[in-house]
Amino acid sequence: MPGIRELDPSASPLDYFGSELRRLREAAGLSQGELGRSMFCTGSLVGQIETAHKVPTRDFAERADAALLTEGFFSRLVGLVLRSQLPAWFQQYAEMEARATYISTYQAQLVYGLLQTREYAQALLNVDHPEKVSEMVAARLDRQRVLEREHPPVLWVVLDESVLLREVGSSEVMRNQLAHLLALSERPWVNIQVLPFAVGAHTGLMGSFNLLRFDSDPDLFYAESYDFGHMTANSQVIRERSVGYARLQATAHSLEDSASLIARVMEERYGDQRAPDVRGVA
Repeated sequence: MPGIRELDPSASPLDYFGSELRRLREAAGLSQGELGRSMFCTGSLVGQIETAHKVPTRDFAERADAALLTEGFFSRLVGLVLRSQLPAWFQQYAEMEARATYISTYQAQLVYGLLQTREYAQALLNVDHPEKVSEMVAARLDRQRVLEREHPPVLWVVLDESVLLREVGSSEVMRNQLAHLLALSERPWVNIQVLPFAVGAHTGLMGSFNLLRFDSDPDLFYAESYDFGHMTANSQVIRERSVGYARLQATAHSLEDSASLIARVMEERYGDQRAPDVRGVA
């Protein structure tokens, strides 16, 4: 048909998704508009995804499965599509993060990706990637699905105090982000500590880093620069950074005091008027 972009299904997960959506739609005898109506979206959106001009959301994939009776095919595929929107050098880490049973992270500047709100992530990614911010935000939020699993990984986060004070987006964005941290910290497998300025020199001054543990694979250390991610299972690096992380945990505020500090910053710096009750946070 003239004017229809032909996709190479092997070019990328996005192209494969689009080509399969078109193939299965045509096999069902539906136009783009008819499929769109059955999915409660526009035919134009269907067309954009079929031609790989737009990245599908997980909700779109689930609706496509329901409309085309594909038994979860698109829902399974969309994870690969969204992961492909991450920077190439980060994709391997994201795959390992999704498999980890214990994640430890020290964050010197920003809220860890698994804990970010949509608005916080949008404000961050819009700085350097305004042309594809929606796709990258969708990919980042999809990473967070690991926390919703029946058996989520244990997540231990040490945030530098500066993370709470650096305004990303707006006061409202930060207020909601800090409230989100407090809500997450109430989950039994999520632990958040704040490393105060008063500590002075500490073992994390070289920058943010992550440690991943697995049920049966070797531990991994991960750190990144502006456009490069470094991941290693070197036993000496794991040993040194594990000791360093334990020192950060010991030096940071307790879980309870960290929650109180987050609540106080949320109220005093970003205008929260609710004075959240953080009793019982552990």
